[in-house]
Amino acid sequence: MTLNSPTWAPTATLEALRARAELLAGIRAFFRAAGVLEVETPVCSAAAATDPALDSLETSYLGPGAPQGRRLFLHTSPEFPMKRLLAAGSGPIYQICKVFRNGELGRRHNPEFSLLEWYRPGFDHHRLMDEVAALVRSLFQQPLPEERISYGALFQRHLGLDAHRASLDELKDCAIQAGVPGAANLDLPQRDGWLDLLLTHCIEPELGRGGLCFVYHYPASQAALARIRPGAPPVAERFELYMDGIELANGFHELGDAAEQRQRFEQDNERRRAEGRPKLPLDKNLLAALAQGLPPCAGVALGVDRLLMRRLGAERIEQVIAFPLDRA
Repeated sequence: MTLNSPTWAPTATLEALRARAELLAGIRAFFRAAGVLEVETPVCSAAAATDPALDSLETSYLGPGAPQGRRLFLHTSPEFPMKRLLAAGSGPIYQICKVFRNGELGRRHNPEFSLLEWYRPGFDHHRLMDEVAALVRSLFQQPLPEERISYGALFQRHLGLDAHRASLDELKDCAIQAGVPGAANLDLPQRDGWLDLLLTHCIEPELGRGGLCFVYHYPASQAALARIRPGAPPVAERFELYMDGIELANGFHELGDAAEQRQRFEQDNERRRAEGRPKLPLDKNLLAALAQGLPPCAGVALGVDRLLMRRLGAERIEQVIAFPLDRA
């Protein structure tokens, strides 16, 4: 079974599929030993992720209670309902599920992919990094070296740039000097666009070579659902994990303020409107749960397919999933 096999056949070998089963069993064993409860939440929701960097797949329900049809979104992450469970007193929880992101297809992307997500009441993002590292080492069964570096220190080391204070012109000049293709002709209106461009083209490929690299304390403008730590500059209590130049996980010291979360959702929708994209319905149940009280906690999402790619040394995601989009 290869990428050139008949279209009815899987693109992953039987050995890769067995390795996937072993990986999933290892994840479950790790969390069982740690006393973390496995949960399931809905794949379809009336609300959607407003994050402008994500696009949801849509479907509709037609039947009793919805004679005219009900618009539904396939989740991009199980985060929102899992936080509702946390607010209801679930304690530490994890989930392995399929998630869906429209428009994401490539060497490391499939619009349907497997995600591991878990939440730890009482943890901050630093303590959760400890557990992420412990999980990955247990699955790889080897003592992987580890580096932790702040976002600001990372840009300073690789590009000699103050990522938190550099102007748009300085960021563009840096991209041009670094040889980023087409940078001279780009007109990105926000600093985060240039920062992402520099990160993906100039820095990411060097991260986590032969081990684990945690990047933490992102700009406050990239907080997403993380808390913001006051300071000069303020930073998001967020981290990402890289191995061999590939992003594997994204974690937060979770925001628990319902009013601030609503404001961020509304700002996301305003960005969507400015880009000529439709606004999306907010998750009112999540906001109500936050208002009721989310326990102080940290959470992280880890890409199972990408982790398996690193485990097997695979170059393409099709090598570790049975049926990618063109064979689904």
